[in-house]
Parts: sequence; structure tokens; C-alpha cells
Amino acid sequence: MNSTNKHILLTGGTGLIGGRLTEQLLEKGYRVSHLSRSAGTDARVTTYLWDLDKGEIDEHCIDGADIIVHLAGAGIADKPWTEKRKKELINSRVKSIELIYDLLRDKKHGVNAVISASAIGYYSDRGDELMYEERAPSNDFMSNCCMLWEDAVDKGNDLGLRVVKLRTGVVLDRGGALAKMEMPVKYFFGSPLGNGKQWIPWIHWQDVVDMYLFGIENESLAGVYNMVAPNPVTNKQLTIAIAKQLHKPLWLPNVPAFFLKLLLGEMSTLVLGSTKVSAQKIENAGFKFKFPGIEGALKEIYG
Repeated sequence: MNSTNKHILLTGGTGLIGGRLTEQLLEKGYRVSHLSRSAGTDARVTTYLWDLDKGEIDEHCIDGADIIVHLAGAGIADKPWTEKRKKELINSRVKSIELIYDLLRDKKHGVNAVISASAIGYYSDRGDELMYEERAPSNDFMSNCCMLWEDAVDKGNDLGLRVVKLRTGVVLDRGGALAKMEMPVKYFFGSPLGNGKQWIPWIHWQDVVDMYLFGIENESLAGVYNMVAPNPVTNKQLTIAIAKQLHKPLWLPNVPAFFLKLLLGEMSTLVLGSTKVSAQKIENAGFKFKFPGIEGALKEIYG
């Protein structure tokens, strides 16, 4: 089936990645619709409404859909991890896919695949060990969140769907994580965090979008894949690379770990945790990275 008559339903379609993926799908001739909490503003995209708290979903969202791309989920670093927020982070990922699967069970449809985001938080803080997809998860909040998320997505197997889960690393784009990292560097306060030796499993946004397209177009692709560039860098290497692109000096000592723990609490694992992640499996499946190295990736973004 060629793209011109394939219909993709996106959750989280208005986010940073969702927006970019929508653009590229439309460019390639796909039909695209969104499942969203609010009415859409893009005339090229049909927007269906859902409300997770009320467990409501427009049952017409799956009409004519071939593939569902599940990107919905509250922002991990947007707010402090109170118990209430943790629940929200899990429910926004888990309850959302459950709502879709309930609908697929109840109604005739032509959906044959679900391609879902997951995160490298699945492995959490693992030092210098290289993480392959079959490694066991860690046992902290991030790992548990990712595990529950992936388990919920896997229920699609019982519905006879092709299920792909992409464990996303730190996505480098003009907004998001990179904006937070470059801020201190810009104002001459830049310095590595903690000992600076922790591994950052980064990926350029274009490779993220391309990998979703790869998952959509390769009907033999199934299971879990790491969504990270093949050349991980340490926090210190990344900080230096950002400073180089911004032509700023780095002269401050590292930001002490205890200060970050004080400031961020449990969330400090997001910046102090070390996760070195392998891209071997997706490369073996035939995926080609446009930005395998950090220099080239940052150059494109700051271009």
C-alpha cells in the first residue's frame, strides 16, 4: 500500500515531534488525523477529541485509519514530581492507549499497527554499561513509568496488531531539552552537571521523525527499539559541543550533584543519571541515521 492512501492517526500530534512528523507525513502524501484534547487549527488534519479523565473518546477517530502513532504523554520535566504529577505522567501514557484499545475491541476497524513512543528512562541510571533492548529495566520512577507504558502498548498484540515501541533518548531540537541546556552556556554560566561523566543518549529530531516513518513504512518491523544516535556522549562532551556551536567559553567548575539533588529532588536523575544506549538493533534493521555524530547534529540545529 503506498502512502497516498494510507491514513495515520496520531496522539500527541501537536507536540514538538508530533508536529514535525505530521508535516512530513503530509508532504509524503499520507492522510493524517489527530486525537487531541482540543480542536485542531490545521485545516489539512482532522482532529478528533478525547478526554482521559472522563474516559471519553470520539469513536470515529479510527474510521479509515491504518496505523496509530502514540506520542501522547505529559512532559516528564515540565513540573516537579509530586505524587499527583507522577500519576499524571503514567496515566497520560497508559490510560490513553487503553482508551484506544477499548475502542478497537468494540468497533470494526482497519487498524493494523501501533507505533508507540517509550523512553530510555526504561534503563534509568546504569553507569558505563551499554544498554541493549533486552536489558532488564531499572527500579525507580522513570523505569516503572516506562514499563507500565510499554506493557499497556503491548496489549495491542492480543488485538493482532503489529506493535513497535521506540525508546526515545534526549531529543535535540531548537526547543525542549536543548533549550534548557544551552541557556546557562549562552549567559557564560555553562558547566557540566555533577561529575560530567554521565552518558547522554541523544538523538537529532530529524532522525526521530525518520525513525517513526521507518516504523510506519516497514511492515516487518515489530518489537522494541532504542531511538538514540549511534554515538552517545557524556554530559561534559555535550556541554563542550554546545559551547563550541555558540562560540562561548566554559570556565565554571562543574555544578555539584548535591546542589542538583537539592534543587530537583527525585527529578535530578534526569540530569545526573548515566544511560549509555546502543542503536545497533535499529541499524541492523536497515535504518540510516542522518545525524550520527553530535557535532553535525548541533551544527544543523544552530545552522
